Amino acid sequence: MSDIDFVLTYLDPNDVEWQKEKNKYSPDKFADVNPNRYRDWNNLQYFFRGVEKYAPWVRKMHFVTCGHLPKWLNTDHPKLNIVKHEDYIPKEWLPTFSSRCIDMNLHRIAGLSEHFVYFNDDMFLTAPVKEEVFFKNGLPCDSAILNPASVTEDGQTQIFLSPFIDLSLINHYFDRKSVMRSYPAKWINLKYGPELFRTLNMLPYPRFRGFLPIHLPYSYNKNVYEKVWELEKDRLEEVSSHKFRELTDPNHWLFSYWQYASGKFTPRNPNLGHAYQLRDEQMARKAGEAIVKHRYKMVCLNDAIRDVEEFEKIIAIVNTSLEQILPEKSLYEK
Repeated sequence: MSDIDFVLTYLDPNDVEWQKEKNKYSPDKFADVNPNRYRDWNNLQYFFRGVEKYAPWVRKMHFVTCGHLPKWLNTDHPKLNIVKHEDYIPKEWLPTFSSRCIDMNLHRIAGLSEHFVYFNDDMFLTAPVKEEVFFKNGLPCDSAILNPASVTEDGQTQIFLSPFIDLSLINHYFDRKSVMRSYPAKWINLKYGPELFRTLNMLPYPRFRGFLPIHLPYSYNKNVYEKVWELEKDRLEEVSSHKFRELTDPNHWLFSYWQYASGKFTPRNPNLGHAYQLRDEQMARKAGEAIVKHRYKMVCLNDAIRDVEEFEKIIAIVNTSLEQILPEKSLYEK
């Protein structure tokens, strides 16, 4: 298939005008204001280089921004579509500083393909990928692996309630046993490798208790977004109205979970990529080695740095590795 779009959400935390606008609003006690949400790693150019080199088949590249753009970005690239928040998010929810509002309304982007892959700005392609990595026979490729949900986002102290909110909605609309009886080969599949034992261990539970978080680019069918919005319009409108992401908000994983429960996905090996929680120099070096050796087709380089003094050192390690495999400017750059 050749109708797959990529969607990337972008933020420039150093934009003075954006900072002034953000400071006009006060987050309430439930807001997630973790500074890691806004730090700039100065490596977005490697995302575009990876797309051009490893996924030249992409139909359109939708670049979602509140308005600011990297100075080096070639906005005349024929595949690039600049999408401002005001272009697709209803005006009553703007301005927004919540990633929940931004990514739960992606289906509203004008001209977006039915089949799209959603990238966070910490996700990179690091080896050639075929279209079948993301979609097969019109269905998104994913790894539906049962696993207890966790209240920590990075294995440490960050409270992360979104999966529980997502699961409450899934369990409201779907019966876990009926789902697995209807699509047994999608749940008990050898492509999942050793991770399959997680699902087997969860079979005694009658309800969905959680899914293994993969933290890699997300393949979505637009009609699933539209279906969930149709059924949960009031809830999603409330979430979209929050100026900042809140701990009790559902997140876009809800749409992945819906694809699992409705059988609208194709099983995929979860080990084609890896998510690195970059807490320290040792983890950064592991990620850098994997990038240079093309160990995975894609990686997520998550900012989990707690020691500010380590920040620049860790950035240098991973960016040097990305530069080593993607040294040439892409046509997405001026």
